[in-house]
Amino acid sequence: MLRHLTPIILLLISNIFMTFAWYGHLKFRSMPILLVIIASWGIAFFEYCFQVPANRIGYSVYNAAQLKTIQEVITLLVFSVFSILYLKEQFRWNYLIGFIFIILAVFFIFKGE
Repeated sequence: MLRHLTPIILLLISNIFMTFAWYGHLKFRSMPILLVIIASWGIAFFEYCFQVPANRIGYSVYNAAQLKTIQEVITLLVFSVFSILYLKEQFRWNYLIGFIFIILAVFFIFKGE
């Protein structure tokens, strides 16, 4: 069980860093772009510190398609929370419908395993 959860936990942490690296600067639009790029790269370093081990460990438990699917679902969940709490954006009904289709994709990718 822990072998299955470890890559998921590491991918969750990685995605939190990734989301801040990619989108956190949107609240600081007056900052110079070069400074934002440098800060984003600094945050991305920590993303990779969790993402690389997540995929290394995860590949012993999941195949590549399953790992990528897990990562995409985590990314959408983290980004949804981030956009609501940090960027103060609304979660719309059409986002929910899109996520339902993604959940169906997860079902089919993991079916038969």
